[in-house]
Amino acid sequence: MSAKIFVLSVAVLGATTIIRAQEPLPSWNDTAPKKAIVTFVEKVTKEGSADFVPVEQRIATFDNDGTLWAEQPIYFQFAFAIDRIKALASSHPEWKNEQPFAAALSGDKKALIASGQKGLMTIMAVSHSGMTTEAFTKIVAQWFETARHPRFNRLYTDLVYQPMLELLGYLRANEFKTFIVSGGGVEFMRVFAEKSYGIPPEQVVGSSAVTKYRFGADGKPELLRESKILFIDDGPGKAEGINTFIGRRPILAFGNSDGDQQMLEWTAAGNGARVCLIVHHDDAEREWAYDRKSQIGHLDKAWDEAKAKGWTVVSMKDDWKTIFPPATQ
Repeated sequence: MSAKIFVLSVAVLGATTIIRAQEPLPSWNDTAPKKAIVTFVEKVTKEGSADFVPVEQRIATFDNDGTLWAEQPIYFQFAFAIDRIKALASSHPEWKNEQPFAAALSGDKKALIASGQKGLMTIMAVSHSGMTTEAFTKIVAQWFETARHPRFNRLYTDLVYQPMLELLGYLRANEFKTFIVSGGGVEFMRVFAEKSYGIPPEQVVGSSAVTKYRFGADGKPELLRESKILFIDDGPGKAEGINTFIGRRPILAFGNSDGDQQMLEWTAAGNGARVCLIVHHDDAEREWAYDRKSQIGHLDKAWDEAKAKGWTVVSMKDDWKTIFPPATQ
């Protein structure tokens, strides 16, 4: 079986049916990364090939922030957390004089980032806890319906990458199972992953909070989100999360930052055909240009590793014809 491609259109002329097949990855330029992807998919899906991989082993993992959608000027989940702090501020007048809350309320993103991991985790803990899992899902869904990105003035879910949507579809057409493996909150991502990417909730691996089983006021069982961290799915945690929640080593992995290095290393270390890819944000006009010196999506050691190990680096500027799909609103 050779790699499948998508059907673009079907026209019926009398008794004759004409099927026009679209080349895979139409938003990708015909450069080395596209060729590497197509060649890899063809050889692992062709029966009788020395590199053939059975369907059940065709696992592909993708980072989310900066890989499947944009991540500047701050991670989108953190933008949500800031809006939640503002919504809760009336019940906490003391926050006006306490950091990192004061920075969040005043919109001082530089001060928030400067507060470091401790400050960021404080904001996340307060804004994401003290509610049931169902209530959290509803709040996140409502935020996505109205919140807009400060630069593009588009819904955050519009800022997914069109070339990556095509890649996900291309892989699934060739019987790959696609997973998100991200440092973002797993319950946050599950709200939009299926609609935005076609990736169901059970195929999303992410950082998670402790939940507590209890009975609500209506006498029904519920899960309460606590401020304690259960699992951080970043760096080495990505390889650990893949093992724990997926149970198979990927044959394709795609990231964009140093936080993805261990996922890529873990993928590359397996037997048989493998492909590891990194998105390089080098298009300041259509998106952003950043790598080694960026506090968001820092790409330094993983970039050096990619060069040393022969991983595929995808240039947004050179390898993608377009960045985002048309706006929905």
